[in-house]
Amino acid sequence: MAITYSDIAGMIDHSLLHPALTDDQLIEGCETALQYRTASVCIKPYALPFAVSVLSGSPVKIGTVVSFPHGNCDTVVKEAEAEQAIADGAQEIDMVINVGKALGGNWDFIEYEVMTIWQLAKESGVLLKVIFENDFLGEEEIIELCKICSSLEVPYVKTSTGYGFVKQPNGFYAYKGATLMDLELMKEFVTPPTKIKAAGGIKTLDDVLLMRSLGVSRVGTTSTTAILGELRTRLENNTL
Repeated sequence: MAITYSDIAGMIDHSLLHPALTDDQLIEGCETALQYRTASVCIKPYALPFAVSVLSGSPVKIGTVVSFPHGNCDTVVKEAEAEQAIADGAQEIDMVINVGKALGGNWDFIEYEVMTIWQLAKESGVLLKVIFENDFLGEEEIIELCKICSSLEVPYVKTSTGYGFVKQPNGFYAYKGATLMDLELMKEFVTPPTKIKAAGGIKTLDDVLLMRSLGVSRVGTTSTTAILGELRTRLENNTL
């Protein structure tokens, strides 16, 4: 079956999370999401009212983040953040897990944390995506997180924040983001109805098409204009 514009645009969460984005840039980003008919925007929490003012009544969902980007807040703080986000109009929430607890094998803590935020989101009709931050994790942790989230029937698990910089042997910091190896591993151990969101380093249409071929349902990107502009061109020229 041929790929349509809505197939790809409907995968994209237009990311508006960079700490240096100004209010004007956040509003412009919401307008871009509306223009390109993306699945959602994922905007900084304080800016939810901006997103509501631009996107209310449109098919573009309004999303935000909780305990972003490091996931270190206490569960009660994450819960309070989620409550405030919902009150401010969030329809989707991307929550970062406590990475240290995962690396320490404290799975009861992780399950309780995810369950707490998921229950709150579910009661409010809000979609939850659980961010693992795979750059910090090994296969064992990724597999266990997939199993926990699948057992709780969380709507989405997500690879990365895009800001999970890991110190390298040379002392510099870098991150890989959504890698094929991690996505294949997540696909193997995630069970329906839980789906996968990829984020981190997704910059081109071919990146998105590859994610789609791997079974990814959503992608987070700041490169929406370039990706969907190229998609329109390739569809017009029958070169997709």
